[in-house]
Amino acid sequence: MADVKRYTPHDFSKVRGLTGISDKQIEEHLKLYEGYVKRTNALTEKLQGLCNEGKAAGADPVFAELTRRLGFEYSGMVNHEYYFANLAPGAQAEPPAGGKLRKAIEASFGKYETWLADFRAIATMPGIGWAMTFQDPNTGWLSNHWLTLHENNVPVGFRPVLALDGWEHAFMRDYLATERAKYVDAFFKNVNWEAVEKRIA
Repeated sequence: MADVKRYTPHDFSKVRGLTGISDKQIEEHLKLYEGYVKRTNALTEKLQGLCNEGKAAGADPVFAELTRRLGFEYSGMVNHEYYFANLAPGAQAEPPAGGKLRKAIEASFGKYETWLADFRAIATMPGIGWAMTFQDPNTGWLSNHWLTLHENNVPVGFRPVLALDGWEHAFMRDYLATERAKYVDAFFKNVNWEAVEKRIA
């Protein structure tokens, strides 16, 4: 019997000293991320156990609901890893001119300011979820998307490039629920553009 694959939380201890996002906010958020890792492992183990016992059946409500839940937990884990990895203290205000990321943005949106305005508009929409930039692997084009929950509205096969957690848990220690725009402003003061550029194909 194959061993159950287990994930361990990534080390994001360097994500401290951000502008406008407190260390307390990050620490609380990281605990939530670690919960996604724990639940992904627990669900994976439970589902593998059901498979090994010959109980994997779409008609079984337990198997079906656990399988549906796995997409939420898995995506919650992975999205948070993209989010924390694209934050750093002392970040540049915008991606450097002439870089691969800047060129991809300009090829897709005409200019950086247009992409930024589009991303900000999406990030400040009402609702819970994520604002993310993705790259189409076939064309190289970038597009901005709102992900409801963690797993809904993800364009299949596209590469995540930039991730902003728009859930209230990402900012409500530092800002009011009605102040997401201030949080978005703070987010862009801390984007690690070098890390984001490495995600461009």
